[in-house]
Amino acid sequence: MVMVRSCKWSGRLVLPVFLAMVWCVGPLAFAQDATKAQDATKGNDTQQKMAASEDYPDLVEIDPFGGVSLWGQLNKGLGEKLLDGGTAGIRAGVNVSRHVGIEFGYNFMVNNVRLVTPISPGLPSYNFGNHIHYFALNPVYNFTARGSRVRPYVTVGVGALHFVPTNEAETSAMAPLNQTLYGIRGLSDNLQVALNYGGGVKFHLSDHFGLRFDVRGLLSRNPTFGLPRSNDGGLYIIPKQKFNGLEATAGLVFYFGSKHVPPPPAPKPPPPAINAGDITGGEGTLCQAKAINVHSTASDPTGHALSYVWKTNGAAAAPSASADYSFTPNNAGDFKVEVAVSDSTDPSRTVTAGPKTITVQDDTPPQIASVAASPTTLSCAADTNGVHTASLSAQVNGSACGGNLTYKWTVSEGSVTNDTSPNATFDASTLSFDSGGNQSKTVTATLTATDEKGKSASQTANITVNCPPQYKRLPDIVFAKNNARVNNCGKHILIEQAAPQAGTTYDVLLVAHRSADENENVPAGRHARGRTRAAARALDEQRALNAAAVLVGGHGTCANLDPSQIKMDLAGTDQTSTPDPGLCGTSNLPQTKERRGSQVSDSDKERRVEVYLIPKNSSTMPPAAKNARPVPEPELKTLGCPR
Repeated sequence: MVMVRSCKWSGRLVLPVFLAMVWCVGPLAFAQDATKAQDATKGNDTQQKMAASEDYPDLVEIDPFGGVSLWGQLNKGLGEKLLDGGTAGIRAGVNVSRHVGIEFGYNFMVNNVRLVTPISPGLPSYNFGNHIHYFALNPVYNFTARGSRVRPYVTVGVGALHFVPTNEAETSAMAPLNQTLYGIRGLSDNLQVALNYGGGVKFHLSDHFGLRFDVRGLLSRNPTFGLPRSNDGGLYIIPKQKFNGLEATAGLVFYFGSKHVPPPPAPKPPPPAINAGDITGGEGTLCQAKAINVHSTASDPTGHALSYVWKTNGAAAAPSASADYSFTPNNAGDFKVEVAVSDSTDPSRTVTAGPKTITVQDDTPPQIASVAASPTTLSCAADTNGVHTASLSAQVNGSACGGNLTYKWTVSEGSVTNDTSPNATFDASTLSFDSGGNQSKTVTATLTATDEKGKSASQTANITVNCPPQYKRLPDIVFAKNNARVNNCGKHILIEQAAPQAGTTYDVLLVAHRSADENENVPAGRHARGRTRAAARALDEQRALNAAAVLVGGHGTCANLDPSQIKMDLAGTDQTSTPDPGLCGTSNLPQTKERRGSQVSDSDKERRVEVYLIPKNSSTMPPAAKNARPVPEPELKTLGCPR
């Protein structure tokens, strides 16, 4: 004996799902057969219409089958359960009308019995073999008429279930051990009235042979097998309980009867003529190398599929099932398009539409109406107060067949931004000019417009770029740490390079710096000429004054410039401008032994005065000059010519 877990019948959903499928498939199949009958018998009398769907003989049906048999479990008493098993049997039916039949069936089921709940702890559940004989009589309703290839159906009927324990089960029940353990005194047959309900579908595979699939629910009282009907300490089964079962089967069907032969249909009248319709499309602007699409509005009153043979200037294209046609002209001019429309099932039914004349235009290049620059006069980068950019604009008209235009701006010198648009910008600050006096350049801006066909046109505009004299930068004067004395190398830059060029075209600009590790001020001391003690002064300012004094000293080793030709700016520790010491270094040696050049360290580079030549009357200053101002003449006179 084997102990098993109590569970509900797992097959309860099978029958509702199957019946739902039958209810969906049945009307669909019925509708398909009805439509076929209507088409096959149009124009005949009612009797012919009814007989038209009876294509297969099926007066009598014999159905041997096999499948599975599933039963539920009682939740009372010891939990009587018929175990899942198999079934086999045969059905015989007569179709008494087009949709109704009467069927007698017998099937044999093998469903062993398990009393799931042990009668006392420690004992296994009690199992025994069982066979079931089921006899039933059912009316059957078929959704499709007799003779149909597919016949979904539903049925409900009544019969008798004969539950028979196997010989082994009866012998085991009489065994002394089982009588002692289970209090059993034997098993006996049990007969119950049963209701069956369900449905299925039958398929005609040939005139006298087919397949059948069937699902049915079974409802009856539970069998007691002669066991006590109440708990007396041994095995017992509570009687008169509802018992549910399910069988799902598949089988063969053998059909008997004669096949209905419908009368031949009446001759069909000749079909109406095809409506040739018109050729539409091919209007508007039509261009070379672009597809032209046309459409035939032909129609057939019979609804048959149509085939089309299109011709262009008499040259026929391959037959097509499409009412649309496309061709690509490779030249300008007139094209004549026509179409022959035929019934695909009857080529003798043919009509012709057209010809329709379609005109293709010639290709022409784009037309440039104007190219302009605004303003037409610009300044170079050195003139910081001038205008450096000009807006380039153009008006271009593309040809009707040219398609979208692309644009390209080029200039003879300089740079252009947004150069692939009708509106671009020219930047004159990228032009290079020689140092010196006033200069001027003429820049030619050219627009080339190209269409999708590759045809292009070009036009130019001129821009004048003026450049005033530009400032020059000379090497920086480099100083010793915390020192404002101009060494010999610095004097060489001031006297031999700056002074000769100043006075006619240029003024001199001195931009003084000190490094962050130097003292902010120089200590107080005597002036170069001796008597008066000078006050403490900022280190960068003193360096600028000393350099200016070398330019205006007028005797000894100094130059003789007018102080009005010199400007200075104090940058303090600002080192944003790039140092340019040239070949000049620093030296802490006495003046008599000082060298003109030496290697410059990174720290030395920041202890400097920048020297610039600025064009006279120019507002253009180098970036290093933030607040240029005239040099103080009294201070320079006091300093004299520094040693």
